[in-house]
Amino acid sequence: MKEHFIQEITNLKSMVESIATEAEAALAKALEAVSTMNVPLAKEVIGGDYKIDCDEVKVEEECLKILALYQPVASDLRLVITILKINHDLERVADFAVGIARRAIDMANFIDTDIERFDFRKMEETVRGMLKKALQVMKNADPLMAFVIIRQDEVVDAIHRENDVRARELIALYPQQAGYYLDSMNISRSLERVADIATNICEDVIYLESGKIVRHTHNT
Repeated sequence: MKEHFIQEITNLKSMVESIATEAEAALAKALEAVSTMNVPLAKEVIGGDYKIDCDEVKVEEECLKILALYQPVASDLRLVITILKINHDLERVADFAVGIARRAIDMANFIDTDIERFDFRKMEETVRGMLKKALQVMKNADPLMAFVIIRQDEVVDAIHRENDVRARELIALYPQQAGYYLDSMNISRSLERVADIATNICEDVIYLESGKIVRHTHNT
């Protein structure tokens, strides 16, 4: 029975890693679509979301089947719960990528407009780095690295606050271009939420390895 359980978990991990790769790629493409105002690329991201949704459902079904069939306890139970939570988080990353892609399509209406554009490079680099490292933490079960990544969330929060203030100022100065800046605010918010998801994944790994729930404890 234990051997079958281990094999099922190995398969689950492989499925989740595949979703992670897809979600990470979707985010990268969506952000490229924003920087280049590439509408076809943005539409590619939107069109690919259904597969990720289906894959997420498959992993959830497998987790529920394992819970019912093997009735795991202690660390085995924590493992299945962690996979369930990370699976959902990865699907949300893909959803935020779709949201960013939709904003990219809207922003393309301003491609020929003399407009003060937003530069997301610093925020994008930080958020994508957090996500990539969080996925490595997931794969390697590395709680020490998880704590390092969690601390980076404050950096992203600060950038998002700066973006929000700047967008509001630019809307007041250039109300005819408000649509572009509202899209920019939305993208900044989406990136901030992806950073939160990377933090969630790290918290889940810490829970898996230690049994301790560390949510809401970083800033105290």
